[in-house]
Amino acid sequence: MWTREIPFIDPVAAAEAFSSLPGLAFLDSAMRHETLGRVSIVAADPFGRFRYAKGRATLDGRPLEGTGLEALRACLAPYRLAGDEGVGFPGGAIGYFAYDLGACLERVTPPSRRAGLTDDIAFNLYDTVLSIDHDSRTCRLIATGFPETTDAARAGRARVRLDRFAELLAAGDGGTGKVTEAAPLAWRSNFTRASYEAAVEKVRDYIRAGDIYQANIAQRFEAALPPGYDPFSLYHRLRETNPATFGAYLSFGALTIASSSPERFMKLQGRAVETRPIKGTVRRVEDPAEDRALAEALRANVKERAENIMIVDLLRNDLSRICEPHSVKVPVLCGLESYASVHHLVSVVTGTLREGHDAIDLIAATFPGGSITGAPKLRAMDIITEIEGDARELYCGAIGALGFDGSLDTSIAIRTVFMDETRAVLQAGGGVTLLSDPAAEFEETLTKAARVFAAFEPDRNESGTP
Repeated sequence: MWTREIPFIDPVAAAEAFSSLPGLAFLDSAMRHETLGRVSIVAADPFGRFRYAKGRATLDGRPLEGTGLEALRACLAPYRLAGDEGVGFPGGAIGYFAYDLGACLERVTPPSRRAGLTDDIAFNLYDTVLSIDHDSRTCRLIATGFPETTDAARAGRARVRLDRFAELLAAGDGGTGKVTEAAPLAWRSNFTRASYEAAVEKVRDYIRAGDIYQANIAQRFEAALPPGYDPFSLYHRLRETNPATFGAYLSFGALTIASSSPERFMKLQGRAVETRPIKGTVRRVEDPAEDRALAEALRANVKERAENIMIVDLLRNDLSRICEPHSVKVPVLCGLESYASVHHLVSVVTGTLREGHDAIDLIAATFPGGSITGAPKLRAMDIITEIEGDARELYCGAIGALGFDGSLDTSIAIRTVFMDETRAVLQAGGGVTLLSDPAAEFEETLTKAARVFAAFEPDRNESGTP
């Protein structure tokens, strides 16, 4: 690969500089963190577009053989690079796995209603990326020269691409990306308060009957967008109202994704695997003493800790299917992490991938994430489909990157909006256990959604709920 150091640039300004190109991808560490929120990636103008929908895989519209994950692996195979820790992400596929891909991987019931906004898998292949290190305040353009395959052709393409992207960054005006004025959106949910609380009680009935221990139930909000709505300005507002370590803005033509997820799904570097499930949430308040008290109460909450530990056990089981024997560990159990509007309990589960397996195998063994399904996973997924009715599409799937070096880093698609030119969709949910209070569970979904709603209404109090 070929690299070029450039002066430090704000990641939003970099994304705006690339916005004239197709397929903008912005993996944004909007909330700074020494490890989780250290690097942002900006890319555009992909050389390939992989899609998997309705059982059919395509590359640039051409049919491919194999199932979704098998076909994606085949698309990446010609472009494998040796890893280089000094470079970081060297380019690769950036996109998403929709939650509904789970019905292709496991024997679960598919939903009967689907809006059709997302594919089951959508990844663009990027040969040139900008890596922004917020800690060292350095920026590096990286070009692989793909899809050329000979050394000379790759070197020639890489030089041209580095020049072009550097020129775009130098010419950028450092715009602010402010949200354009618009009337408040009329969000509609597929649940009323009463029907959501009844859904929570139904899950508790399943738990009493011995079907499951826990299930995650979400409500789906949808709103019409005014003509000419600017999705990127919306994302800029979202990263201000709800900064997160795993932010993302992805453009897939008619579909746009704006995400401020705090939760890592799966990371693979070499053979080292890490997942960071979130279970346990409480709202934040302005008074520092009360905020600390709420955080400490969350740490001690029996229901929230039990929920977190159940999901840790589920993920330990999932990783044991694909990791070396005895390598799966839990270095952090029910740790506290604080974000703009909420405190979370977060655990860390690690393992060592078995020899002869890759990132695609890791996704196949663990998708969708246990923190947003329940336990046991497959029965919980069927109950989710029965109760929610609507397909989740992107919600609770995974967003992220598959590197040409075999690496993987993905977030759980929560606090995530996906939209076309006429409508926006946002979902918010929570884990239900036998100890759940239906009214409190409903309020938790609004707490999780509040900052995202605020991003659509820049003149409203950011702490308000819809």
